[in-house]
Amino acid sequence: MLQLNVPGYKTLSLSFLVLDYNGTIACDGHLIPGIKELLIELSRHLEIHILTADTFGGVKEELKGIPCKTVVIAKENQAQAKEDYVRQLDEQKTVCVGNGRNDTLMLKKAVLGIAVIQTEGCAGEALLAADAVVQNIHDALNLLRHPLRLTATLRS
Repeated sequence: MLQLNVPGYKTLSLSFLVLDYNGTIACDGHLIPGIKELLIELSRHLEIHILTADTFGGVKEELKGIPCKTVVIAKENQAQAKEDYVRQLDEQKTVCVGNGRNDTLMLKKAVLGIAVIQTEGCAGEALLAADAVVQNIHDALNLLRHPLRLTATLRS
């Protein structure tokens, strides 16, 4: 669990990390370099869940060796499926990271939503739904590795 008291905002007690796959931790179906190591480190503090439609068909192989739960969702109604998944975990203990329009509902539902821009860009709706926006997945995961950085972003 990660715990962080953000002055003027709220105390975050995070148990779950939910990640979109393609466009967030992967590009063109392949895990972005350096992400495996970051996820392994974060798995010591957070239960990691990766949601994907597995568009490229290789998610299981790409995530081999990472302690996480991988959930392949239907290609239809992805936004609702992701939101429902976060609700099932406990949105008050969940941080979500995504970049697509289909990530908007989960970013809103989670106690902490982080949007990433990266190579594929970021849907405007996802930007507006997020509590924080960063340039790339390394920055997003490093916010969780160094949670005092979140204080600087979220405090009022």
